[in-house]
Amino acid sequence: MLLCLFANPLQMNANDFLRGDCDLDGKVNISDVTSLIDYLLNGQWPDDYQNTETIIVNGVSFTMIKVDGGIFLMGATEDLVEDANSDEIPAHQVALSDYSIGQTEVTQALWLAVMGSNPSNNTGNLNCPVENVTWNDCQTFISKLNEITGKNFRLPTEAEWEFAARGGNNSKGFIYAGSDNINEVAWHLNNSGGQTHAVATKSANELGLYDMTGNVCEWCQDYYERYSSEAQINPTGPSSGSNRVLRGGSFKGNVEGDYRVSFRYSYPPTQVYNGLGLRLAY
Repeated sequence: MLLCLFANPLQMNANDFLRGDCDLDGKVNISDVTSLIDYLLNGQWPDDYQNTETIIVNGVSFTMIKVDGGIFLMGATEDLVEDANSDEIPAHQVALSDYSIGQTEVTQALWLAVMGSNPSNNTGNLNCPVENVTWNDCQTFISKLNEITGKNFRLPTEAEWEFAARGGNNSKGFIYAGSDNINEVAWHLNNSGGQTHAVATKSANELGLYDMTGNVCEWCQDYYERYSSEAQINPTGPSSGSNRVLRGGSFKGNVEGDYRVSFRYSYPPTQVYNGLGLRLAY
């Protein structure tokens, strides 16, 4: 018997609760089961974070979170500049429109459901993030995902990634994505045991996003270039280049420097290793 923990008790009668009709649509289906599992794994009610969309692909569910647009200082702000690398400065004003971003990194389960194979090095738990994927591999995956879902998924732009990692308009100014204590939010060199871990097993940031710091580095859509001091609106990076941007730091990164919300680096789009993954946006 499935006890539904999700629906507002004031809206439910005893039969709804006992039947497990979490969304009160008159039937019990996979979405109700998914909701219950999400609660048991993550400890959050569905209204903890607003504007979420759960999508199911070949039996695998994932959640997108809407990020309200806003204006922020991108790059190493005053609280981060002392430890910043030269490509994190100057901090500059960026305005973004609304967008949605994945609540977690793309899991091996979702990659397998779309692509039919799993390229990851650390297998055995399909809830771990997919890794060993190039930027080009990510484009193939996204194209197939869009064919299946009819949506327009893509990689986040670098600006979208940083705004989301900082907590969007709910930002509390943390050094890492969701905390000033890296152990609360990230799998990193000193606590990972040399491997990735299941997504959403550390604390979320202010937007309810997991693993924006640590676990795997995340490809962004942009070509890499140094920052300008000019204010920008919905920047997408240069029109050409040799490297693509990576953000977030991995399970084996340098704890002293690879995890700030402003930290950035780049690789060729053909680069592959077991610390590289992705997060979806649209």
